[in-house]
Amino acid sequence: MAIGDLLTTGFISHFEDGRILKHIYFSALMEPAVWGAELAMSLSGLEGRGYIYIVEPTGPFEDDPNLTNKKFPGNPTQSYRTCEPLRIVGVVEDWEGHPVELIRGMLDSLEDLKRRGLHVIED
Repeated sequence: MAIGDLLTTGFISHFEDGRILKHIYFSALMEPAVWGAELAMSLSGLEGRGYIYIVEPTGPFEDDPNLTNKKFPGNPTQSYRTCEPLRIVGVVEDWEGHPVELIRGMLDSLEDLKRRGLHVIED
């Protein structure tokens, strides 16, 4: 992906096999963006850190109910979703990832939700 490219919906979720997402998710803060990059790479079976893009919405967006309704009322993570494309306006080159054991703990929690038949993403 390059500056000016559009990130769009309609791709298979990293969190649920075969599920095509109708939203694309983004955050105004680095911490949720780092988690997004790390989990996307881990869940897709790819090596490396992933990418964090600086984006600008091309249409309306709303609070991400996966965080604001379930974990963090009031949206302190500044996490959002949209059905419209996001335009890449920059790339964050220098970011610090989480320790491997913390990522493993998050992946284990996600796997537990799947085992219990709970949707990881409310799309």
